[in-house]
Amino acid sequence: MSTAIQAEEGALPEGLSSEEALSRRTRYGKNILGGPGGGYALRALRDILIEPMFLVLLFAGVLYFLLNKPREGVLMLLALVFVGAISFYQDMKRHRALSALRDYTEPRVRTVRDGQLKVLHGWELVPEDVMLLEEGEKIPADAVVLTAHDLSVNESVVTGESLPVDKDGSEGRNKLLLGSLVNTGTCYARVTDTGKRTFLGRMGKKMAEIPEERTALQRQINGFVRVMAIFGVTAFLLVWGINFRHSGNLAQSFLLGLTLAMTAIPEEIPIAFSSFLALGGWRMAKLGIIVSKPAIMDYLGTTTTICLDKTGTLTMNKMSVSWLYDFTSDVEAETSSGRLSQSRVMWYGRLASEPEPFDAMERAIVEEFVKRPDATDWSRFVMIREYPLEGRPPMMTHVYRDGRGDVVVAAKGGPERILAVCRLSEGMRDEAMRRVAMMAAKGYRVLAVASAEWPGGAFPERQDDFDWKFEGFIALFDPPKPGLREVFKAWRQAGMRVKILSGDYPETVVNIASAGGLSVGKIVTGNMVTEMSDEELRKRVGDAVIYARMFPDAKLRVIQALKEHGEVVAMTGDGVNDGPALKAAHIGIAMGKAGTDLARQAADLVVSDDDLSHITEAILRGRTVHNNLKKAIRYLIGIHIPIILTVALPLLLGWKYTAVFTPIHIVFLELIMGPTCSIFYEREPAEAGIMNRPPAMAGNGFFTRREAVFTVLQGLVAASGMLAIYFYFMDKGASLAYVRTLVFLAIILMNLVLTFVSRSFSHPVLASFRNRNGLAAVVLAMSAGFIAIVIGVPFVRGLFGMVPVMPVDFARIFAVVVVCGLCMEGMKRAGKAI
Repeated sequence: MSTAIQAEEGALPEGLSSEEALSRRTRYGKNILGGPGGGYALRALRDILIEPMFLVLLFAGVLYFLLNKPREGVLMLLALVFVGAISFYQDMKRHRALSALRDYTEPRVRTVRDGQLKVLHGWELVPEDVMLLEEGEKIPADAVVLTAHDLSVNESVVTGESLPVDKDGSEGRNKLLLGSLVNTGTCYARVTDTGKRTFLGRMGKKMAEIPEERTALQRQINGFVRVMAIFGVTAFLLVWGINFRHSGNLAQSFLLGLTLAMTAIPEEIPIAFSSFLALGGWRMAKLGIIVSKPAIMDYLGTTTTICLDKTGTLTMNKMSVSWLYDFTSDVEAETSSGRLSQSRVMWYGRLASEPEPFDAMERAIVEEFVKRPDATDWSRFVMIREYPLEGRPPMMTHVYRDGRGDVVVAAKGGPERILAVCRLSEGMRDEAMRRVAMMAAKGYRVLAVASAEWPGGAFPERQDDFDWKFEGFIALFDPPKPGLREVFKAWRQAGMRVKILSGDYPETVVNIASAGGLSVGKIVTGNMVTEMSDEELRKRVGDAVIYARMFPDAKLRVIQALKEHGEVVAMTGDGVNDGPALKAAHIGIAMGKAGTDLARQAADLVVSDDDLSHITEAILRGRTVHNNLKKAIRYLIGIHIPIILTVALPLLLGWKYTAVFTPIHIVFLELIMGPTCSIFYEREPAEAGIMNRPPAMAGNGFFTRREAVFTVLQGLVAASGMLAIYFYFMDKGASLAYVRTLVFLAIILMNLVLTFVSRSFSHPVLASFRNRNGLAAVVLAMSAGFIAIVIGVPFVRGLFGMVPVMPVDFARIFAVVVVCGLCMEGMKRAGKAI
C-alpha cells in the first residue's frame, strides 16, 4: 500500500492520477525487465521430471513391468509420484521464501500521484509518472529531468563510463536511464519508458547482479556431493558387473546396482542447503531484517569481525548544532545561550549548505539558522555557481548574488582543509585545531566555515583558489544509540571482533567507542592506511579497533585486508561513501531508515528500523541456520552409511542373501529422509549458548575434525547394528522376506534414533528435547504410522515383499537399536570430555 507524504501546497510538479496510472499499467505492464516471471510451478515440475535420478528410477519401474513384475512396477511409479511431490513441495516452499525476500527488497520511489508525493514500488511506475530522486538513489526507469539541483548521475552500469555525468533540464543533458545512480543533488523527473521499453530493455540487457561468489560452505557441499555422485556411479557399475558375473541376470543386476547407487548419492543435501538459507532469510525479513540474497545466511553464521561506520549506525543520526565558535569576535558559546545568534559563522554555514538539504548535518544547520532574526533575508540570495564536495578532507563552496548584485562566496568542510586554504598564521591554525580536538573529544562533529569576496570576472576552476577568510566552527552533536554497550558486549561474547571505521576525528570516534565499552588501543587514520603497503596493513588490521578520518578508499582497503587476513567481515554503513566497503565485505549491512538508497542497494542485509540489536539477532539466526544445516548433513551421512553398508557388504562378502533391498525400498526410505533433513532440522530452535561460543571458521569444512569423526562413527555404529540383525536372522535360517522385514524395520527405528541424536553434537537427547521443535511429535507419529502400515496392512506388506514379524523378534531389533543409540550418546559424552 502506498504511503502519502505531506508536501507544501503547489510545490509539486503535476503528476498522474491513480486512475490514469492504472490505465497506463494495463497498457504498458509492470516496470520490470522480464526474466522468469510466472509459470514457476510448471518449470519446477519440468525440472523434477528431467532430473537424471528420476529418469533412472522411471526406467527401473518400466523394467519391472518388462520383467513381468507389475506389482513392483506400480509400486515404483507410485513411489516416484510421492518423491516428486515432496521435491515439488520443497521447491515451491523455497520459491515462496525467495519471492517474499524479493518483495521485501523491492526498491521504493517517491512519485507524484493524485497531487501528493507517494512512496511506490519500482514496478508500479508507468510512463508520464513524475519521480523525486535524491543523492544515492537508483533510477528506476528511463526519464527526463524536469527540474534539478546540483544533479550528477553515475551511468556506469549502462554505458560503462565510470565518471559521473552532470544533468539538468536542458536538451541533451536531461535524459536519465534505468539502473543509473544519482551521484549528487536532487531532481524531479518524468518517466518516459518502463520495463522492456527502456534503454536496457531494448538493448536486451538485464539488471542482473554480478554472479555472487559462492560461500565456502557452498563450495564444500558441492564438492562433497560431486565426490559421492562419482562414488555412486562407480559403485553402480561395480555392483552391476559383480552381480551379473555371478547370476548372469542383466536386469536383476542392474536393479541391485541401482539400489546401491541410490543409497550413495546424498541428493538431499543441496536441497536442504538452499531451503535452509531461503527460509532463514524469509524468517529474518518478517522480523524487519532484510537479506538481499539467501547465501548471506551462511556468512552470518561464520562472521568473525564487525566493522561499523559511526554516523547513523552507532549514533541516532539526529544531529543538532550544539556549539559555535566565531573567529572574528573570538567568541564561542553553546547555541542555547543565544550569544551567537547574530554570528557570521552561522550565516555563512547556511550559505554553504544546499538550498534544500538532505544531509543530516546540513539539515541541523538549517534548523538552527531559521531561529535567527534575519533568517528571512535568505530569500534575496540566488546561487550562481557551486563547487561540489571534494577532496580529503572534503569541502564545498557556493557562490551567490544578493539583491544588490554583490557576489558572496561561502564554504564549509573539514577543519584541516578549510584552515589550509584560509589566510592564517601557523599559530592561529594550531590554536584553531586545539579547539577542534577539544570539541571532538566530547563527541562533537566539527565543521569549519569560510567566506570570500569576488571582485568580478571568471570564477576560479578550483574552489581552493578563492581568497578565503576563516569565519569559525560549527559543532554538531549526534547522540550515541541507547544500548550500545550491551550490543558490543553481546558481540564480544560471541567471539566477534568489533572495529569502528569513521570519517570523524580520532577524539570523536574514541568518545563513541568508550560509550560502547570498547578498548581503544592504537588508532589508525585514513592517511596511515593509504601510506601502508598491503603487507603492513594486513598485519595491523587484526589489532586496531579505531579507524578515524577514513575516506571511502581507505575503508575499502581495510575491508579487503581483513578478508585477506582470513576474517569473515560484516560492514555497516548508511552513507553514499560507505557503498564500496559495503559491497566488498562478506556481509554489507545498511541502516533502513538513516541509510541512503545507494547504501541499501550495495548492502546484503538491511536493518529496517536501524536497531543495532537486530544485527545480534541476525547473527543468532545465521548461526542457527549454519548449525542446523550441519545437523541435517550429519543426520544424512549417519543414515546413509548403514544403508550403503547393508546393501554392499552382503554382496561383497558373499552372504547367503546378497540383497534384501530393492530400489522400491530405498525410494520409500528417501520419503522419510528427505523431509526429515530439509523440514525437521530447518525448524530446530537455536541451541542454548550458541551466542557464547566462537563463530565457526569458514573454509575449514562444515565439520570440525571431532564432529566429522563422530558423524562417521555414529554411522558405523548404526551400520554394525543393522548388519548384526541381518546376519543373525539369516544365519538362523530365516527366510529372505523375514530378514528383509526385520532389517527394514530396524532402519526405520535407527532413522528415528539418528534424527534425535543428531539434534546436538554435545547435548544428550533428553536435554535437546528442551529445545522444542514442533515437528518432533510429528516425526515420532509418522514413523510409528509407517511401521504400522507396512507391517500391519497385508496389501502394503505384500507390495514391499515383507511378512508378519514375531513380537519377540521385534523386541530384539528394538533392543539392538536402543543399544546403538546409547553408544552414540556415550560417544557424545566422551567427545565432550576430550
